[in-house]
Amino acid sequence: MKDSDSLKDYRRVRRLAIRSLFEIIEQSSEGTVIVDKEARIVWINERYARRFGLEDASLAVGQPCEKVIPGSLLRQVASDGQPILLDMMDTAKDPLVVMRLPIHDDLGGVIGAIGFALFDELHALSPLLKRYLSMQQELASTRSLLRARQAKYSFAHFIGTSAPSLEVKRRARRSASAESPVLLLGETGTGKELLAHAIHNASPRAGKPFVSINSAAIPETLLEAEFFGTAPGAFTGAERKGRHGKLHLAEGGTLFLDEIGDMPLPLQSKLLRVLQEREYEPVGSNEMVKSDIRLIAATSTDLEAAIKRGEFRADLFYRLSVLPIQVPPLRERLDDLPALSEAILEELRSRHELEPGAVHALGQHAWPGNIRELRNVLERAALLSDDLLLDAQEIRAAIGTLVPVEATSFHPASRDCAETFTQARQRFDRTLIQSKLAQCGGNVILAAQQLGLGRSTLYKKMAALGIAESQ
Repeated sequence: MKDSDSLKDYRRVRRLAIRSLFEIIEQSSEGTVIVDKEARIVWINERYARRFGLEDASLAVGQPCEKVIPGSLLRQVASDGQPILLDMMDTAKDPLVVMRLPIHDDLGGVIGAIGFALFDELHALSPLLKRYLSMQQELASTRSLLRARQAKYSFAHFIGTSAPSLEVKRRARRSASAESPVLLLGETGTGKELLAHAIHNASPRAGKPFVSINSAAIPETLLEAEFFGTAPGAFTGAERKGRHGKLHLAEGGTLFLDEIGDMPLPLQSKLLRVLQEREYEPVGSNEMVKSDIRLIAATSTDLEAAIKRGEFRADLFYRLSVLPIQVPPLRERLDDLPALSEAILEELRSRHELEPGAVHALGQHAWPGNIRELRNVLERAALLSDDLLLDAQEIRAAIGTLVPVEATSFHPASRDCAETFTQARQRFDRTLIQSKLAQCGGNVILAAQQLGLGRSTLYKKMAALGIAESQ
C-alpha cells in the first residue's frame, strides 16, 4: 500500500499521530506522569520519578499525585476536564514549565489526566518572555500617550448664551466637520485653547491624538526640533536614536499651535510647506516624512500688523485664515458672567455663591485678563471669605484695581471715523498696558501676571507699541 493511500484512513492516521506526539513529548520532556480520575498515579517515567526522590518509578503507582509531586494540579484537570496548556510549577530544585491535559474515554468522559514537564531551564523561554514584556511595555506606553494626547473639552465647556458666545460656537461647530486650518483670534484668556479642544472632539479625528505646542513658551533655538523632531545625532546633545516631534505625535489627529504669532520666520516657511505639501523634514534628516494632521492655530497678536512689520509671512496668514474665528473678550459678553461664575466655582469645588450685588460688581470690571482673570478673582474671593455667600465688597477687594468698562469702550463720535480696527486695537492695548505698568510701579513681571500674559509676550507687545520699560 502506498503511503498516500494509507493517509486516507483518517482514524488510523489520527491514532498514529497521537502516539507519535506522545512519544516525542515524553522523550524530549523532563518528565511525564499519568493519573486516573481520583488523581492516583497510574504511570510515571523514570526521569520524573528520580527528580522527586524515587529510585524506582513503580513506587509512585497508586499514590496520590500530590504526595509524589507537591503542588501538582493534575487532580483539578482530572476533575473538571479543563486543560492547563502552559504553567509554571515550583519544585525543590528548579521551577518547571508544565502542560496538563485531560484524558477522555471513547464516549468523551474524563477518566484521568496527563502531565508533561516541558522545561527545567527557563532560559529556553527567555526570548519569548523578553518579547512579551517588550510588547507589554510598548502597549502601556502607547495607551499612556493616547490618554495624555486626548482633547479635554467639548463645546459644553464653552459657557455662555450671549449673542457673541453663540456666534463663536456656531462657527466653531461648523469648522469641526472640515479639514481646513482654523485660526482662533482673540485676547489672552478668552478660551481659545478650550475651543481648539472642542473643535477636535467634534471632528472626525476625535479618536486620534490632540497635540498642542506653544510657540512663545519654547526657546527659538529648540522650537524647530520640538516641532519637526530630530534625526539620530542631528546635532551635539541630540538623542542618539533621534526624537519624534509634535508633528509625528499628532499624526492622524489635530495639532494645536498656540501663540503662532510668536513663531520665528524660518519656521513659518516650513510650516507652510507642511500645510501645502503635507510633508516635512526632521532636523538633520534628508528624508521627507508624510504628514496627515489637521491644524488649529491661535494667537492674541494682530497678525495683519505683524505682516506689515515683517514679523509674519503673508502667505502663511492667508493659508491659516481659511476659517478664522474671532473669540470675543469677556467685556463684550458680560451677560455670560453669572453662568461663567457658577461654572468656575463648581470647577473649583467651592460651596460659595454670589449675591446679586456681587454679580453686579463683576459686571463693572472690564476684565483685561478675561476668563483667566475671572477665575483668579473668584478663587481669591472664595479663599478669603468666611461666608459662603460672596458680596460685592468681597468681589471688589478680590479684583483690586477696577478697570471700568466705559474706559475700554470705543466711542466713534469721540474718535476720527477714519481710524481702522488695527489702529483702534493698538490704541486700546497701549492704554491698557501703560495703565497697568503705572499701577505696578513699572514692574513688568507683575504687570504681565495681572494682565494674564507671559512675560516675553508683554515685552514683545511693549516693543511693538513703543512703550519704554522704564515706564
